Amino acid sequence: MVDGESQGGVTSLGVLVDEQGAVRFASDLIRLRTVDEPGRSSEEGATRAVVELMEGWGWRPTLVEVAPGRSNIIVDVVGGGGPGPVLAFEGHLDVVTEGDVSQWTFDPYGAQEIEGRLYGRGSADMKAGVAAMLFGVRAMELAGPFHGTVRILALVDEEGMMLGAKHAVASGALDGVTGVIVCEPEGDEVCPVSKGAVRLRVDFIGHMTHGAMPERGRNPLPALGRFLGELEELQRELQSSHGVHPHLGPTYVTPTVIEAGTAVQMNTIPATASLYIDVRSVPGVDHEELIERVITTATSAGSPDGVAAQVTVIDNRPPVETSPDDPVVTCLLDAHAAVVGEQPRLGGVPGTTDGTIFTRDAGVPTVVYGPGGKWIAHQVDEYVEAASIGRYARTYAIAARDYLTRAS
Repeated sequence: MVDGESQGGVTSLGVLVDEQGAVRFASDLIRLRTVDEPGRSSEEGATRAVVELMEGWGWRPTLVEVAPGRSNIIVDVVGGGGPGPVLAFEGHLDVVTEGDVSQWTFDPYGAQEIEGRLYGRGSADMKAGVAAMLFGVRAMELAGPFHGTVRILALVDEEGMMLGAKHAVASGALDGVTGVIVCEPEGDEVCPVSKGAVRLRVDFIGHMTHGAMPERGRNPLPALGRFLGELEELQRELQSSHGVHPHLGPTYVTPTVIEAGTAVQMNTIPATASLYIDVRSVPGVDHEELIERVITTATSAGSPDGVAAQVTVIDNRPPVETSPDDPVVTCLLDAHAAVVGEQPRLGGVPGTTDGTIFTRDAGVPTVVYGPGGKWIAHQVDEYVEAASIGRYARTYAIAARDYLTRAS
């Protein structure tokens, strides 16, 4: 265990963190509108800002293009203390839309600091986390030699289809990494578990006809209605068989979008009706079995009316269940206790993060821990406690040095 004050270079980690600089940099990132919008280079400004900061510290980041104008940033900070493992810190540079600006009390891109809170879209999710990981690793470097390597991943498109994380794994950015700390906002909880997600589109295919002569067509809407009822039953079964996870809660099978016909042609029976489903699963739920169940249920729902069903898997992200005894988890538990003065809570991520992709595709243990409340993400008047940015930077620095020392 590290006490944050007595082991080698850790002695100076607290004073070497430029806490005001970290808050200023987070503010600079918030002022950049990096909304994830398909077909747009949304992160470009933030990418330039991060690269300039890194190069100013003498780091040599690599930019890897994921899509036109959208590049992952990867840099290794080598400790100079001899060989050792590779620990990665990860954050994403895109944010969700601000939505209706009139609903905000503050300018979503103003980065206003009021009574200790830094407001703006992406303040918690997750530009504070990006700033904290950068300034934490910089302090660790300044504190003196350490074993192994810290790899920093600043990625694109987490709020979309996680193209940045998928590309990072495919391009080898996770090669050699033995653990990843994902710096997403989790309200001071150390989260080694995350819910899985399955996103499905179900199309019911009938036959278009005049509303006055429904017998000459095949209406897909009754099939969709029957199917909705069956989804409720599927959710009940999953919740009954898998229970309520202590950190993640129950499994949910949630219909989110329906598309069928048009209001200006309400006298026409549509040829197709589509339903989108967002499944959030706990460990133990077999996604393949769940998908097969959806296919069978949709087919049965359409059968009475001669309506065909087609199920498309848009994305399939399994739950993450890293052992709480894994070094990447215990180093954070100890570092948080050293900085805050009390043990943190173990928790779970209600959604998915880029860490889900790292564990799924690269088999790397991941844990999620970062500044900001988990429930404030994606909401109006999003904020982060400004003082927490420096505190997390100190915690990251202590945790990383501890992790690399233990594993060397």
